[in-house]
Order: sequence, then C-alpha cells, then structure tokens
Amino acid sequence: MGSEAYQPGNLLDGLSSRSAMELQYEHLRERERELLAPLLPTGGDVLSVGCGWNPGRHIFPSPAWRMTGVEPESEKPDALVAEGVLDAGLAGNAGQLDSLPDASFDAVLYRLVLHHVVFQVPLEPVFAEAARLLRPGGLLVAVEPGLWHPVGAGLALANRLGAGPALHGTPDDVPLSPRGLRANARAAGLDGRLRAVTYTWRRMPAAVQRALWPVDRALGSRPRAAALGHTLLLTARRPGS
Repeated sequence: MGSEAYQPGNLLDGLSSRSAMELQYEHLRERERELLAPLLPTGGDVLSVGCGWNPGRHIFPSPAWRMTGVEPESEKPDALVAEGVLDAGLAGNAGQLDSLPDASFDAVLYRLVLHHVVFQVPLEPVFAEAARLLRPGGLLVAVEPGLWHPVGAGLALANRLGAGPALHGTPDDVPLSPRGLRANARAAGLDGRLRAVTYTWRRMPAAVQRALWPVDRALGSRPRAAALGHTLLLTARRPGS
C-alpha cells in the first residue's frame, strides 16, 4: 500500500520556509538518537518498514546494525542496497510481511509511516506483525505525528472536512492518537511507552523552533506531557530477555 499522491502548491507549503523545515528535520534526528540510545542494544538486526529514501540509519548505524528495508515497490530498497545503505530490501506492505520469519529482528522501525498506513487499513494487524517479527526483548519503534497537539488536531479537522490536499498536500496524513498507539501496543502483547520527540512544527519560524527546544527535553519524557507532543515516539518491547 503506497501513500496517496502529494498535491504540490498546497497552502502550507506556500507559507513554509525550506530552511525552517530542514532545521526541524535535523532536530528530529537528534532527538530520536538521544531518546533511543539508552533503549537499544549496540547492534543487531532491524527492519525498517516503509523505509523510503531515509530508512533510519541515524538511529541504527551500520555496520553494527544490519538493516532490512521494506517498501510497497522494490525500487527504493533495491537502490539503497546498491548504495550500501541497506543490507537487504524487499517489496511488501505493513501488516502483510508473511515471508519474513518469526522472531527475526531485534528492532522494527516505523518512522513517519503508520499515519499513512492507517488511512488505508487498521493498525492492529501491523502491531501484531511487529510483535511476531521481534525477538524476545526486541523493540518496536514508531515515530509519528500526534493528534493531541494543536497542529495535529487542526490537521485532523481539515482531513474530516475534505480539505487535507488543499491545506497540506495529501488526504492520508493522519495524526495518531497517543491513547490509540499505546492500546495497539498493549493488544499486541508489547510493553509500550510514549515520549514526545518535539513540540515544535516544521512550519514554525526557525527562531520559534529554537526557543521551544528546551521544552522538548524538559517535558518530552513525562508521561502526561508526552502525549501532547507534535511528534511522538512510541517504544514497545516484546517481553523476554
């Protein structure tokens, strides 16, 4: 299942600064490394589902981590394998990776993927699949936009009104409920915890983003405050050693 076609020239793209957006992307990568470093082993096997062109090597560096990338079509994984970014790649969809054996990964990564998947299918089978693929003690990692942040709530309203493509370029950019993410992890038998990667938004002016960065570190790991983040980090561990 691929993402819906993106509509260039949407309202928010026209109002956004490319440099401010790049600043946000780099901050996200830094925060993801910061939050995940204490939770991950020093290496192993990781599956990046919906890997795109940026499969998450900033979190799972080579060669310590052997990374397999999945996309609905094989073009991107094949190219990344040829470039040495991925160790292996295959075509497939989240929740339908039956060809992969049970307990074959130490981590399963969904980075900015599930909020597109949920536009097409429920997330319950996706979480159940991650639990199947994880080794005992392995970690599901999901980085997704949050519904309870004011921006997430606004985008969700725009989607319900049918204004998603005109406002932000696509109908399948669906902010996710913190409660729903935790519930899906629990239903799959995974021990989940939620953190806020950031409360900032890529379309904020750079000065505003920088001013809010201390809030990310002050509140992002507090359970109640984390649920209000713009970008959420769900980590969910499969029981076992």
